[in-house]
Amino acid sequence: MNADSALALQRATVIKVAWRVLPLIVVSYLVAYIDRSNVAFAALTMNKDLGFTAYLYGWGAGIFFLGYALFEVPSNLVLVRVGARVWIARIMITWGIIAGLMAAVSGPASFLTLRFLLGVAEAGFFPGVVFYFTYWFPTRYRARVLAALYLAVPISNAAAALISSALLELNGTLGLKGWQWVFVGEAVPAVVLGVLVLRLLTDRPLLATWLRPEQRDWLEAELQAECVQAERSGRLGLLQALTDTRVLILAAVWMLSLVPTYGITFFMPQIVKALGPSNAMVGVLTAIPYAIGVIGPVVIGLSSDRFGERRWHYIGTMSLAAAALACAGASVDSYWVLLALSVAALGIYGCKPCFWPMPSQFLTGVGAAAGIALISSIGSIGGYVGPLVVGWVKDRTHSFEAGLYFLASCAFASAVLAFFGTRAMQPQR
Repeated sequence: MNADSALALQRATVIKVAWRVLPLIVVSYLVAYIDRSNVAFAALTMNKDLGFTAYLYGWGAGIFFLGYALFEVPSNLVLVRVGARVWIARIMITWGIIAGLMAAVSGPASFLTLRFLLGVAEAGFFPGVVFYFTYWFPTRYRARVLAALYLAVPISNAAAALISSALLELNGTLGLKGWQWVFVGEAVPAVVLGVLVLRLLTDRPLLATWLRPEQRDWLEAELQAECVQAERSGRLGLLQALTDTRVLILAAVWMLSLVPTYGITFFMPQIVKALGPSNAMVGVLTAIPYAIGVIGPVVIGLSSDRFGERRWHYIGTMSLAAAALACAGASVDSYWVLLALSVAALGIYGCKPCFWPMPSQFLTGVGAAAGIALISSIGSIGGYVGPLVVGWVKDRTHSFEAGLYFLASCAFASAVLAFFGTRAMQPQR
């Protein structure tokens, strides 16, 4: 096969895999993100109905991530054993059921319990998908693939803002509060998609009857060659991956990045509401930063793959997020805060597709499944800390200003740790 034919085969294979795998996964992640974050919009009326303080709400919003963190590593190991198709379908159906049960919340105990169980149900979905991509996409394509996945995050937040504000208007319909409609209406798609995943997802390229034989052969050979290269660099087993210094550094970097990610996600509707608009207008205004944030994964993911560089892309985007969040704190009582949060969203979401290719530079096989899950698991603690601290500060100061400064400091700390801690992880050229 000449060079032109080989290149044509490569491109055709990757495009075919992308069109087959990505739409279902991206839509599933979009729904997952809506179900974990829709509590931010339900809180606009739920907190008053149930007498929740900002601290209690922040605790409940964040406790999701404790359940998520505790079960991510075992969940990913089960995925390796039973296959992505069955396990991702199980995750989605289970979390859809529990997300719907959130409508039955009647007080602090049920709120905290169901949020924790939602985290347990969803545990392993994201690291499982990241690991699943290592079965299908060579390294040089992964940043843009992850960018496509991460498009679901700002899109889901924007969609949740508009859909949730509309569902809140159903208050009293069939005897349900508006916030109860938010949970019920946005839980059903997860169960439906879980069934579709079970029917449509393919575990490995060797099982992909929708690929031509020469496409399967090329993809398997390419991925196997990358595994061999990683082994030459020192392949890590299960226990080694869980204790490797590089894995732990990346986990800390990721944890610090998720503090501002979820501190903003769970409180942006309330930050906007404090400016005085109606609940319906809160949905529209909240969607603006997320709509602008969509640009981040696309531009940064493509640039990261084009230059084959991850570290400086990550440092740059998190530094941008830190500066923008500090500006948001300074302008929290005016509509300028929306501009600052929009810039912050560019950095917060733009950093993610250039972060996740870094672990696969030195992790393969079961070590990759465990290492990626551990990074995601430890990182999830940031999702607990962010809303908890912002809620606590809001109750103490009656303002979001200091909370936004805290989120800015965590974003900056993530960039600094990435600068000092990831130099040794860069591939040799």
